[in-house]
Amino acid sequence: MRLIDNIRKSYGITIEETKEGNKNYYRIKKPSASLRNIPLTEAELQALQLCKSFTQHLVGKKLYEEATRAIFKSKAALGQEGKISECNFSTMFPGTIDYTPHHQIIHTLIAAMEKRKVCKLTYHAIEANRPKTFHIKPLKLFSYHDAMYLHAQKAKEPGKPYKTPKYDPLLAVHRMKAVEMTNIIFQPEPFDFEKTFNQHFGVMKDEAFDVEVEFRGWAASFVAERRWSPNQEIVKKGKNKVTLKFTASSVPEVKSWLLSFGGNAAMISPRWLLNEIKQEMVKMAKCYIDV
Repeated sequence: MRLIDNIRKSYGITIEETKEGNKNYYRIKKPSASLRNIPLTEAELQALQLCKSFTQHLVGKKLYEEATRAIFKSKAALGQEGKISECNFSTMFPGTIDYTPHHQIIHTLIAAMEKRKVCKLTYHAIEANRPKTFHIKPLKLFSYHDAMYLHAQKAKEPGKPYKTPKYDPLLAVHRMKAVEMTNIIFQPEPFDFEKTFNQHFGVMKDEAFDVEVEFRGWAASFVAERRWSPNQEIVKKGKNKVTLKFTASSVPEVKSWLLSFGGNAAMISPRWLLNEIKQEMVKMAKCYIDV
């Protein structure tokens, strides 16, 4: 009976109960209106309000306004008894990207992913002199470090033989100059986002390698509070010292991440990466010595 009551309360549906002998029978009464007209609960709206506020800096002004309108429509259905404050949640903007100019690009990518349509993309890579145009099969939009990325597969260029790339394209949305959805339908190859992106440290995917770092002071607590890779090992070494072992797939990201801890972090292995970090520190020192 408790399960039946929970279903009634959670989904707002009517369950009819009949009894024949020692057996109880339950039937969901067909609603006169569509289930999509059932208003959200106050707790559900609070969760949406939190998510909306926490992603305001990420989705851009227009997408944020669309999310706000959707929440206001549901809030109106709660009536006077269901008041939800908008002042309980917020976010910080320094260092983030404004995705407002990319509103239409994001909508086009979403539509192309839903319809499985190839896209013609004009993209300006970070170190390129000028944008390039090519065709992609968009697979998934995702966020990482307050930036939005598209994981895609390379599509055949019209009139040219297809050449299998070494890696699937990983594209920063804010570097996209134009996206055009074509009429070409594609069937994506087997793809598991979790296995591709959430197994190793770093959004860039090269050959995986094991890392061991020693952290001291505040950095030891900071590192111990977080997840760096599924196979990570954190070992306490005294009061304010830990060693972290994890697997990474991006050398530049590991280097910049480790150097951000200053003198509170020391690379133990691999040795080749330790040597690269030493060289990087020499370059950094010269920047300040010459000032």
